[in-house]
Amino acid sequence: MQIQIDPSELQPSRGTSSALSERVMWLNADRVLYVGLLGEPSMRTFGAFSIYVSLRRPHRICVNGGVWEETQFSVVPPYVGHRIESDDRMICNILIESETVRLSDLPEHLRSGCGAVDAPEALQTMRDALDKFKRCASRQYARTEDFDENFFGGALPARALDRRISAMLNKIKCDPNSHTSAEECAVACHLSVSRFLHLFKAEVGSPFRSFRTWQRARSVLYYVRQNSNLANIALDVGYPDSTHFSHSVRQIYGLTPKSIFAGCRKLALYGSGAAAAPRHGFN
Repeated sequence: MQIQIDPSELQPSRGTSSALSERVMWLNADRVLYVGLLGEPSMRTFGAFSIYVSLRRPHRICVNGGVWEETQFSVVPPYVGHRIESDDRMICNILIESETVRLSDLPEHLRSGCGAVDAPEALQTMRDALDKFKRCASRQYARTEDFDENFFGGALPARALDRRISAMLNKIKCDPNSHTSAEECAVACHLSVSRFLHLFKAEVGSPFRSFRTWQRARSVLYYVRQNSNLANIALDVGYPDSTHFSHSVRQIYGLTPKSIFAGCRKLALYGSGAAAAPRHGFN
């Protein structure tokens, strides 16, 4: 069901300029809501469905080196490279972890979207949900289903996974900074390494290494408000050194860790669920 918000929790709508300039992020193991600086239009490749919603003026998106399209609403499938730019400094970006949803039963604009999308009702639902989120004092969703109800009008259909693969996914997502190897997972699943890797890709839709790389880079989002030295954060996130950290993060986000952390200084960060529990700095 939809998240229940006491009307007394809703704060009055602020001036348009103030509301649109506020930078916020909410995330759990399955979803990310980011409203903040867009950054430079470098190539980015997320391991999740990526939804972009313009806050005011349209944005422009280029997928896989194709033509640039101008739109208020765009969708990019997992592991597909894209560039995005806008005359606005701010953008709303929602990430949906692909292993959590059944592709065949997703709404059409999410299932087949690859670039600009014409779905005015879905766009308005997301904008209304964002406004409601910003006006709510608690700014929390207890469950992924509650997030989906608000931003997509209903819980997105869950993917049915082999129980062994599901257990390994939960292990990695609950502790994405650990160095869980395919060999360890294969032993836990009572499978050979080759059979585990084949089954993992068939069930999840991406190779084991790609998934683990994405989850580690995704976990950086939990740290963006920390003031620690980037070299220390690199070790905390599970990278062997700052060079690997910078290279991997830039490949995925299109920005260096230094740029990401600098752009998040005024970001209000909210988290929920098992993956958020060990971290610090959440409101």
